[in-house]
Amino acid sequence: MSLFRNLSRISPYSSSSKSHTLINTIITNRFHGPLSTFLSHFATATATQASDYNLAPHVGLGPTKAHEKARVVVLGTGWAGSRLMKGLDPSIYDIVCVSPRNHMVFTPLLASTCVGTLEFRSVAEPIARIQPAISTEPGSYFFLANCTSIDTDHHMVHCETVTEGEQTLDPWKFTISYDKLVIALGAQPTTFGIHGVYEHAIFLREVHHAQEIRRKLLLNLMLSDVPGIAKEEKQRLLHCVVVGGGPTGVEFSGELSDFIMRDVRQRYSHVKDYIHVTLIEANEILSSFDDRLRHYATKQLTKSGVHLVRGIVKDVQEKKIILNDGTEVPYGLLVWSTGVGPSPFVHSLDLPKSPGGRIGIDEWLRVPSVQDVFAIGDCSGFVESTGRPVLPALAQVAERQGKYLAALLNKIGRDNGSRANSIRDMDFGDPFVYKHLGSMATIGSYKALVDLRQSKEAKGLSLAGFLSWFVWRSAYLTRVVSWRNRFYVAINWATTFVFGRDISRI
Repeated sequence: MSLFRNLSRISPYSSSSKSHTLINTIITNRFHGPLSTFLSHFATATATQASDYNLAPHVGLGPTKAHEKARVVVLGTGWAGSRLMKGLDPSIYDIVCVSPRNHMVFTPLLASTCVGTLEFRSVAEPIARIQPAISTEPGSYFFLANCTSIDTDHHMVHCETVTEGEQTLDPWKFTISYDKLVIALGAQPTTFGIHGVYEHAIFLREVHHAQEIRRKLLLNLMLSDVPGIAKEEKQRLLHCVVVGGGPTGVEFSGELSDFIMRDVRQRYSHVKDYIHVTLIEANEILSSFDDRLRHYATKQLTKSGVHLVRGIVKDVQEKKIILNDGTEVPYGLLVWSTGVGPSPFVHSLDLPKSPGGRIGIDEWLRVPSVQDVFAIGDCSGFVESTGRPVLPALAQVAERQGKYLAALLNKIGRDNGSRANSIRDMDFGDPFVYKHLGSMATIGSYKALVDLRQSKEAKGLSLAGFLSWFVWRSAYLTRVVSWRNRFYVAINWATTFVFGRDISRI
């Protein structure tokens, strides 16, 4: 790291090719063999290269050379980016991934980790397992960093390393030149501008969110058992409020009610009568599901002890939320699950936008008006000129786009279009078409919903009850990315069934 710091001090202020020669000399003399080859990829740009782009010399990955493979840079490790990298052919491309996390999260099972049904590692799949070339190929890398800007004119992304903790290194800034760029940055939770959400609520989109929910829940259970705690304070501490009646909010409420009925009542008998769950939704819960399934879910959640409230949150305070009718709802744990929207970074990009502020794409998932840039997943949407509606922010949409784009980029590479600015007149073949395969959601008590209609208005098969729960578990067990994690999930389910959930606060 000290060597890279020295390079960074040299390169920004050098204006002649002597600086480039000096750096190469340092690399050659100090390191030998494979490590020298590795570091040579990160040499600073020469003054000539910099003047061509009207840029200061920089540290990073420069443009690929004629004898090297073309480089695909992927921003993000969500469903779309991970499926894309899995399908890319490493014999055609060097794959460089930039993301603030080094794993993919299997989000459909994330709610189960909050209450100990599954362990956190069961829903996280390392990117290096999804695409081994990132760890083994000399020109492929994973960088734990955030993209700070994109220069489409010069085929370059600017990045900054992710740092956390009190004693950590300063952020390291670097650049990466690309032949093809895929933006798969996902989306962020929607708060509708409501005051206090970011400060007091917990979202449920990442593993660290689930860890925070679990620690908070168990802490409140233990605090409420301390002598001297007033009855009103116990009721507040043990009131779990979920805002948002979509699949995530409903599934978390169902898992939480199961945890209360099967574990809390046995292991926290002194406070078992105080803990309860409230689900707040402005309209109908599970609005995309069949009416019959919605009514079934409402009945089962109520039977499990979940209190359903129809209302709109107006303000979020440290210990209570205020609804639009003035009702005050005290809480000890607040989980926010009201959908997603484009992140500020996506908004800031000088790229075409689709309705709703996502990055605009055409039928082949290309970003119009710029060369060699694609966007997939929750951060993207069809531009109005395509005549296609913006697809919902669903895992199956993102996964299908990633699979399609991987095949398309492989085809482009085989047709000699892998280099930058080489696909202007190329035939891309069939455009991307999305066909909805249905929706599933668990509601606790060994019951789930399965809606196999292609749209809300279409006709099709819909199931509810224990059989649906079995289908839900079987489907997700087969969809978990690796056999390693399938084994973890199966063992966790079996262990929980026999011994109950783990209540250790770690």
